[in-house]
Amino acid sequence: MFRTSDIVLIAVMVSAAAFTYKTKHEAEDQLATVRKIEAQIRFEEDSIDLLKADWSLLTQPSRLQKLAEMYAAELELQPVEAHQIVGLDELPVRPMEIQDFSTERLGGMAESETDKVITGAVVQ
Repeated sequence: MFRTSDIVLIAVMVSAAAFTYKTKHEAEDQLATVRKIEAQIRFEEDSIDLLKADWSLLTQPSRLQKLAEMYAAELELQPVEAHQIVGLDELPVRPMEIQDFSTERLGGMAESETDKVITGAVVQ
């Protein structure tokens, strides 16, 4: 009837077929995931293109000029004059103020007493 070698070969063939099916199924799942991610990327790229188009419309100089004229009373905008633009070396140096905490008590947090709390990290 069947020899032991026949049964072993049948078992190997069945396990190989099962492994092949499992591998193919996992590959198809990964391919579906990749396609889904690619679709999301295309959607995001389209959204970015749409936002760039909106931005270019909103920042058109003619539109901004109309808005500036429309809201001139509220914004009180004035043209920049040449003397208002200076280099970094022309700016005055801000005086450095350091507050002295050494003479004040800091709410009793820095008292001269030793801490009575014993922790596990301190070797005694």
